Amino acid sequence: MKLSRLFALLLLALPGPAVAAESAAHVSPRATVTLVSDTDAVDTGAPYHLGLRFKLAPGWHTYGRNPGDAGIPPDFKWTVPDHTKVGDIDWPTPLVLPEGPVTTYGYTGTVLLAAPAEGAGPVRLHASWLVCDNICVPEEGNFTLELPAGTAAPSSEAALFAEARANTPRPSPFAAHIGPNGTMGLSGAGLGAGAVREAWFMPDQPDMVVPAAAQTLGFTTDGITLHLAPGEAFKANASLSGVLVLRDASGQNTALAVTATPGAVSEAMSLWRALGFAVLGGLILNLMPCVFPVLAMKAMAIARLSVEDRFTARAHAGIYTVGVMASFAVIGAAVQVLRQLGHAVGWGFQFQSPVFVAVMAWLLFAIGLNLSGVFQVDTRLAGTGQSLTLRDGWAGSLFSGVLAVLVASPCTAPFMGLALASALAAPPVQSMLVFLALGAGLAAPTTLLAVLPGVARLLPRPGRWMEILKQALAFPMYGAAAWLVWVLSLQAGGDGVLAVVVGLVLVGFAAWALRFGPRWGAALAVTAVVAALALLPGLSSAELPQLSAAESGPSERFSTARLDALRAAGKPVFVNMTAAWCVTCLVNEKVALSPPAVRAAFAAAGVTLLTGDWTRQDAEISAFLQAQAHDGVPLYLFYPPDGRPPVVLPQILTPGIVLAALQPYATAGRP
Repeated sequence: MKLSRLFALLLLALPGPAVAAESAAHVSPRATVTLVSDTDAVDTGAPYHLGLRFKLAPGWHTYGRNPGDAGIPPDFKWTVPDHTKVGDIDWPTPLVLPEGPVTTYGYTGTVLLAAPAEGAGPVRLHASWLVCDNICVPEEGNFTLELPAGTAAPSSEAALFAEARANTPRPSPFAAHIGPNGTMGLSGAGLGAGAVREAWFMPDQPDMVVPAAAQTLGFTTDGITLHLAPGEAFKANASLSGVLVLRDASGQNTALAVTATPGAVSEAMSLWRALGFAVLGGLILNLMPCVFPVLAMKAMAIARLSVEDRFTARAHAGIYTVGVMASFAVIGAAVQVLRQLGHAVGWGFQFQSPVFVAVMAWLLFAIGLNLSGVFQVDTRLAGTGQSLTLRDGWAGSLFSGVLAVLVASPCTAPFMGLALASALAAPPVQSMLVFLALGAGLAAPTTLLAVLPGVARLLPRPGRWMEILKQALAFPMYGAAAWLVWVLSLQAGGDGVLAVVVGLVLVGFAAWALRFGPRWGAALAVTAVVAALALLPGLSSAELPQLSAAESGPSERFSTARLDALRAAGKPVFVNMTAAWCVTCLVNEKVALSPPAVRAAFAAAGVTLLTGDWTRQDAEISAFLQAQAHDGVPLYLFYPPDGRPPVVLPQILTPGIVLAALQPYATAGRP
């Protein structure tokens, strides 16, 4: 009985011609392996598929193209007629198989390793493979299929090939980069925290990454990051290809064939770290020229109240904080909604609107007039809502907080960029927490002034100095209004300047008219304000002037096509993303980018300066900022001439920082 069974097995194992779409089987206690085809006959010149099908015994597995820490991939040697061709194996998505201290990539159960083919005739294959359980056993077999010419018709095994195609990674629709530290970044629609719950990467070649190492998933503004542990064969400036598997909230897996090119990868940030940076950024915002006048006014009022009534001072500080926090929450929600609708917006996006800039110029001018004593709002006129920031009531404190956030928008403090990028990449709840942390940092000095009476006692006693300081603070307001008029000239041209200046005259008239009492004065003031508001529709439809204001010196206008061309030619490039309404940008350009020594260094290194002007909305610049995981300006990137990833410079620049980035390439005569 045993001899007959052995004889039958030997007959099955003998290679011989097969007239069906499946060869004779190689049979072992570990696997049954056959060569199959998806057609019974072959049309001349028509493609079809061949495949080696493994039926593995329970507990056993074989390996993929990259076996991981151990094992060897299957090996194929085809023998076909001259007119017949067999292509490369379309490797199915492998499984991650932990085996004690090592991790391998392979297949269990039934798997088909398929390849495209053309041409009729006998097809012979010698294949070898490794099957493992507690031990590993090498196996090999010879297989033959006779595929006659004729009218092609699906074979009984055709469904196997359709199933194999469904399990083959599809080309990735996402842009992919690999950083020198092994962090992979992907960007594109559909990669948010709600869409991706898990991800893992399996390289095509061995030793590129450490298979057993954890792969930490993170989220950026427009994609994901995956921290890989570089293996012995990993190269910092080389592409990395492989299979990326994304698992969604329902547990469904999507396998993508990814080739990540060398480039900058924006790091995802933990929530606690993002909150810490947000608080620091909000604190530093208080020192920015945009915010300081508002802070000084509120601090002066809190100091006066702290001496007279500590409880009232604390209440006003609390309401001011509510105004700040609520404003940050509204901006955060607006940014999230607009981004979900497909708009590329970031921090300070409202200043890209000429209408908003004009209204802010009028508001700051009106506050300046109030500080100068041109008009005062008494209790009879409180309902008009004029000069809310100077009122002693609760509304004054609330509106002071709102105004502080509005005027802070053109400023970018250190740490804000990292915090905002993390906020806009995170799920909605975490995003809102980061925006509120920014508000907490901005409101902290005023709150501490009220909560800690010892701080208020360090200030001089209330007196005439407060009135003088109040009047002096009018001039930063006038200066801010003048600056916004200049910003508007770059957004809406001469017609826009005329409209906003006429509006300033009307605001001045409204402030002067208030002295004529609550009836006639209020009527005249309201009429003037309505007339000013009637000018706004013309601003919203104004065309962007052709001349870019952000460009200064020997700089070219930014475009991704120009950047790509310069990089392809091996030229060093310095990218300056800026806007006329960005105070930090203007200071950096004056202090760090314009000095003769810096310009000379640019020339010596052969650097091309590309300036992106985001004063008004620009889809190409917005897309570039998002690709860099940056949601506002300024952004400074230096692309070395050797093709390495760009160097991201700090948002607060000094000449020394710029010169240090250029120094390795500052060789005279560089083309």
